[in-house]
Amino acid sequence: MRTLAIDYGLKRVGLALSDAGGTLASPLSVLQRSTDAALIQQIVKTIDYEGVDRVVLGVPLNMDGTAGPNAKAMAVLGREILVKAAPYNSRLSVVLVDERLSSFDAEQSLNDRKRAGERLTRKGKKQQLDAMAAAVFLQSFLDGNLIAIDPESLR
Repeated sequence: MRTLAIDYGLKRVGLALSDAGGTLASPLSVLQRSTDAALIQQIVKTIDYEGVDRVVLGVPLNMDGTAGPNAKAMAVLGREILVKAAPYNSRLSVVLVDERLSSFDAEQSLNDRKRAGERLTRKGKKQQLDAMAAAVFLQSFLDGNLIAIDPESLR
């Protein structure tokens, strides 16, 4: 099952994609945020083009596990993606997962790559970070280490 992960940020949105077997996550791209409608349209195009059957949406819970306003907005975004993508894929499902610390883990990974000799500018690192964060929590989800969050618990 092809799975798309979305790391939704205030300025950028990171996308990661699994292989067709649903075992390996890879960073896909970083979208610059403009309007939510334009962003959802880009996500739906990606879902259609890549043959995605499941979307894993990172929910930024507070460190104490509670849901803040941004976490609640992810439940709304998930519903909007389902509605807009329905004409292209009626089997699509959206799963919400806890993405706390995924950006930190992604940044550590990028720092390790830089220490290993990869040429990575600050701008290049910034461009990759959000897609890497999406890949981090997608891989964790695919490995069975993240469980789905009930959208009703975010209201």
